[in-house]
Amino acid sequence: MKVACRFFLILALLLTPLTAQATSQPAPKAADLVTDGQAIDLTSERYRGLFKELRQSHGFSQEELDKIFAGASIRRRVLELMDTQWEAKPYFEYYPRFITWPTIGNGRSLLAKHKELLDRVEAEFGVEREIVVAIWGIESRFGSNDGSFNMFQTLNTMFDAYPRRSSFYRQQLVEFLLLCRENNVDPLNVSGSYGGAFGQTQFIPSSFRAYAVDFDGDGRRDVWNSVPDVLASIANYLKQFGWKFGAPIYRELGRELKDKELTAAFEAGRQGLLKREKVAAALGIELPPAQDNKPLTIVGLELEGGGMRYVAGYPNFQAITKWNNSNRYAMAVTELAEKFRE
Repeated sequence: MKVACRFFLILALLLTPLTAQATSQPAPKAADLVTDGQAIDLTSERYRGLFKELRQSHGFSQEELDKIFAGASIRRRVLELMDTQWEAKPYFEYYPRFITWPTIGNGRSLLAKHKELLDRVEAEFGVEREIVVAIWGIESRFGSNDGSFNMFQTLNTMFDAYPRRSSFYRQQLVEFLLLCRENNVDPLNVSGSYGGAFGQTQFIPSSFRAYAVDFDGDGRRDVWNSVPDVLASIANYLKQFGWKFGAPIYRELGRELKDKELTAAFEAGRQGLLKREKVAAALGIELPPAQDNKPLTIVGLELEGGGMRYVAGYPNFQAITKWNNSNRYAMAVTELAEKFRE
């Protein structure tokens, strides 16, 4: 009996490294589980549920759905790109992608060209023109690049083959079909980004339906071809998330936080909020008042060669993160806008 026990103990010890090695293998990425052009199973439970909602809640007929979804397939490249997004890059690698001398020059020219329009946008929505144009430049290179991915295929790919965000993209697929019907747009003929955003604003479908505006008076919300609609829609989005004209966007805090509450707020990301007075007292610096005495976020931006640059994100900065939930994005928008003013 003792010999048998010793045998199994030795066997277990020998197998342990193999077992540990097997369990330590990284989980396959979504793109590894599909092939490009793979047909989507429209009889699956998820699609039966989607079609039921589209019929019962939104008035689509099954005949319409059969026509729209016929031949729906996976775009593998969408899944690859979703796992290598630029927002995950350190800031010193991130911002040079957007803040370039050609972009700065083009932005300054467009600010002059559309001065009267931007006067109206500022008066109507209370958002500084440089911020509006900076977002326009970062999102679509001022309308010259609004994406090369088929929106319908992208949304279906994410819904069907990207489990981590499947629920989100299911809702975006519904919103997309509704906006196409409302605006008499062919859902099979819209281009966008790999993330499911489209037009010169790069709105996702739900944002288009909630925030896009008709500013040229033609009765359509056209973020593809109408510059007035594009710029006003950007400004309206920020206004709805609390932007205040002339209020601070950020302030520099230095290379060190020196306070455990500030460090905890930084580590908590956009949820880590502190009163301005606390931040100022902890670092021994002066900070301008925040609009309506709202709290600040603590933002860390990676520096080339190591170390961090810390800034306080005011409510206007936080409004930009409602557009794109990345502090790096919000900082790039702000610093590009600053370059326009220089």
